[in-house]
Amino acid sequence: MIARRKTRKVQVAAVSIGGDSPISVQGMTKTRTEDTKATVRQIEELAEVGCEIVRVAVPTRVAARALKKIKAQISLPLVADIHYSPTLALMAIEAGVDKIRINPGNIRKPEAQKKIVLAAKKHKIPIRIGVNSGSVLPRKGLKVMRPAEEQNLAVLMVELVLKAAHFFESLDFGDIVISLKASDPIVTIRAYRLAAMKCDYPFHLGVTATGPAEESMAKSAIGIGTLLAEGIGDTIRVSTTGPPQLEIKTAYDILAALGIRRHSPEIISCPVCGRCEVDLPKIVGEVKEALAHEKRPLKIAVMGCVVNGPGEAAEADLGIACTKDYGFIFKKGEILRRVSENALMNEFLQELRELE
Repeated sequence: MIARRKTRKVQVAAVSIGGDSPISVQGMTKTRTEDTKATVRQIEELAEVGCEIVRVAVPTRVAARALKKIKAQISLPLVADIHYSPTLALMAIEAGVDKIRINPGNIRKPEAQKKIVLAAKKHKIPIRIGVNSGSVLPRKGLKVMRPAEEQNLAVLMVELVLKAAHFFESLDFGDIVISLKASDPIVTIRAYRLAAMKCDYPFHLGVTATGPAEESMAKSAIGIGTLLAEGIGDTIRVSTTGPPQLEIKTAYDILAALGIRRHSPEIISCPVCGRCEVDLPKIVGEVKEALAHEKRPLKIAVMGCVVNGPGEAAEADLGIACTKDYGFIFKKGEILRRVSENALMNEFLQELRELE
């Protein structure tokens, strides 16, 4: 069990962030917010795969005016993502969103921030102060960051977010979540570590602008996973240039890999070597498809030879070890029976259905 950093608790509609609350998984829509039909549909799709808080971009007044209609049609807490415009933040709050995100790097004026804070306080909703590395003071001539420069960038990010938080606190507003995202996972890690020593606000973790799916999953796993393993982080959002559903799945994969939360079964399978005499990727694909709607936090093993299974998968709730012409079905490390190749998948699925 990972010991988590102690933070205050912030309520976002029915979902709490921080304190002793479970680490929640957030998503963000990729539709145009003013297209309410498409946005609501995508939010419903995100909810189906386990999204717990959803954020939408609010770049225009038209998008801000769409928020009330969107809010009325969804069950997830709705967060408005605001940049540059205090007016849009105020419109979003009046529309009834459950939380807003503002970036003090591009809404810098204290009087503008004050109006937003007082409106959020009146409507009893929290604010995420979300700083991205690109929104801190310009770094002249900085092309390739050396370790010292990475550290300096992290310091600038923390200074900016805490300056805003302290100003909010001076207005008697403490329902604050903070985030410190960079496209470089190392800068991200350094910023959150530094902030963790300076405050008790709950943290929204993420690595921003991570790129295509494969690269983004690696960067997110490093940045978010490292911090979670250190007990830092209260809610997470994976970013990728790809389907938003993939972001939710990757977030849960990170949580599951650390033993924090499991939203669906975990499949463990061997990488395949010269001992394997079957088409293991095909078998793994069939098992994955069979588990597509399974919500129990099971550990399922699919092994390509008797060396890896059941011995190296003894902790699995259920597993199969395949050899040419036949395979073994095993449960918690104990072999249940030997089954012919033709009957192996059907009998395995039957055992899965009967598994308590």
